[in-house]
Amino acid sequence: LVIFTRQLSTMVSAGVPLNKSILTLQNQAESEYFKHAIGEIGKDVQAGSPLGDAFAKYPNIFSEVYINMVKAGEAGGILDEILKRLASQVEQEASMRKKIKSAMTYPVVILTITIIAFFGIMIFVIPKIGKIMLDLGGPDAQLPVYTRAMLSISGFMQSYAVFIIAATALIVWAIRRYIKTPKGKYKFHALLLRLPVVKNIITKVAVARFSRTFASLMSAGVGVLDALEVTGGAIGNKVIEAELAEAAKQVKNGRPLSEPISQSPHFPPIVGQMLAVGEETGQIDTILVKVADFYEEEVTAIIDALSSIIEPVMIIILGSI
Repeated sequence: LVIFTRQLSTMVSAGVPLNKSILTLQNQAESEYFKHAIGEIGKDVQAGSPLGDAFAKYPNIFSEVYINMVKAGEAGGILDEILKRLASQVEQEASMRKKIKSAMTYPVVILTITIIAFFGIMIFVIPKIGKIMLDLGGPDAQLPVYTRAMLSISGFMQSYAVFIIAATALIVWAIRRYIKTPKGKYKFHALLLRLPVVKNIITKVAVARFSRTFASLMSAGVGVLDALEVTGGAIGNKVIEAELAEAAKQVKNGRPLSEPISQSPHFPPIVGQMLAVGEETGQIDTILVKVADFYEEEVTAIIDALSSIIEPVMIIILGSI
């Protein structure tokens, strides 16, 4: 996806027709499924379908943010610029995921071994130790309370281990399915905005995306209301998207955008202040680009810091368990 986005961005910027660009890139794709998807997208575009709508048919490849940013580019006539930004964004996100995965590899391996060892000890080892203790102490032996508790847990797991594993898998599947529904996704995004460290990262990413996308659309001459609608979908968080939809209603009623943004619990005060200055000077796009640059640097710094502390924190947690 990173390579495809970068190459598509380069070809569109060079003036190559969109359908020809897509069909050319289809031949270079290594994954058979991705090659098939690109071919179908190329056919849709050739038939007159917007690129964003064609991408939307493959949500397991193209994220909601990706699709909405492409739609924003098409709406503003700045598809080449949006694709350049998308390429950088996808590369940055891939780099972040790589850092986090590399930091998590060792703790995940240890966690997996810990879980397997826990089940193994409880099902096979503890019962034998318990039998030895009872044999040594005789029929009237009074074992310590912690020992009795451990033997009870072991007996329960011996009898119901399969049901515990099946129930856990079912609960995880049900939660994942619920999160994919509109209501579930909104609640999940609201939960993320309440988690201490995660909230900070999501807010900064959302502000950077809002500032960059909104500035691009405004500079391309897209109206404020249309720009807000498209930008909301490109942020990647349903709660903040709903706030922008409410802000659009207030703008429609004659209020400046800086007012609802300043009152938002998720946008830092500086964003509303900078927007107010942009509205006063008529340079919203220029000012928001500066805001986006600042918050993108902040996100990079936070991710770098997190990737360095994830491993030791996970090891401490697992050691405690």
